[in-house]
Formats: sequence, C-alpha cells, structure tokens
Amino acid sequence: QDPKLPAGQSSRADIDAFLNKVATTPAQRPAGQRGRLLFAIDATASREPTWDMACQLQSEMFTSTEEIGGLEVQLAFYRGFGEMKVTKWLDSPEELVRRMLKVRCLAGRTQIRKLLNHTLKETGKRKVDALVFVGDVVEEDIDDLGHLAGQLGLVGTPVFVFHEGGEPISGRAFEQIARLSGGACCGFE
Repeated sequence: QDPKLPAGQSSRADIDAFLNKVATTPAQRPAGQRGRLLFAIDATASREPTWDMACQLQSEMFTSTEEIGGLEVQLAFYRGFGEMKVTKWLDSPEELVRRMLKVRCLAGRTQIRKLLNHTLKETGKRKVDALVFVGDVVEEDIDDLGHLAGQLGLVGTPVFVFHEGGEPISGRAFEQIARLSGGACCGFE
C-alpha cells in the first residue's frame, strides 16, 4: 500500500493517536464559559447505509459530555440540492439527540465549503472551540477548502474529521483540511 494514501481502516493506535490529539488541543475560551462545538454531518445518500448506527454513536457521545461539564453544540448537516440546515446552539444533550434523530439522508453533492464558511461566521460572533465533521467523500475543490481550513486554523478553530469508508482521494483532502486547521483526521468503517 502506498504510504501516502490513508489506510482503509484505522488501527487502534491510529484512533488512540487521534483521541490524544483532541485531548491535547488547548481550550481557548474565557473562564466560566462552556465550550462550543459545531458538529457537522454529511447527510447525503451515500451515508444512508450507516446513518442509524452513526446517529446512535453520536448521541451517546453527546450525552456523555454532560458528565464533564457539558458543551454548547450546534448541529449542522447538508444534503440534497444545496440544502444545509443548522440548529441554534444547544446545551441539552437530549435536545441534540432529538434533532439528530429527525435527520434523514437525501441524494446530493457535498457542501463542505458552506460548512467551513458557516463555522468561520459563527466563530466571528463567538469563539467556536472546534468543528467535528463526519463524512465519506469530498466532491469540491480542495484548494478552496484548504484556504478556508487555514482561516479556521488562524482563528484557533480546529477541524476534527471522521472519514467514513476510506475513499483515498477524499481521505487526503480530509487530512489536509484537518492539518491546515490544527485538527486531526481519523478514518473509520
């Protein structure tokens, strides 16, 4: 296998390294404020086969944040023909889970550029501590996405990407987005 290509499936060591990167990313917010996480999901048709399982795992993850002091989370997803939806900032894991479970996949192209622009706009209003993105492919110009990811890096908003499926060209694009923003990328099956 070409060492420049991402592995089809992450090893336990890869996942541990990713989680360590997340854990060591310094919090950059005033004392007393809750962390703010923008959680984004590719809800295009290619993700439909694993959608319910992903929603269950993501729901468990956010429910566990309450135990560590909680977060404000904004859910964003794209699907269909130019459709991108964003919730208000939520501080209730139950409300987040309720909204996530209503999302259904719909055929369409990726809209990662819209998502990165939205994150920049939100962090301009009040700091977004991180963007977590779950997706499987990139169908957009990587140079444009890299420029936006670099801007997020400059304002201290790392992008943490969970790349489903292991498509190698998209994997390289996701790794670049993560690296330029100061985040990390992790593949999963």
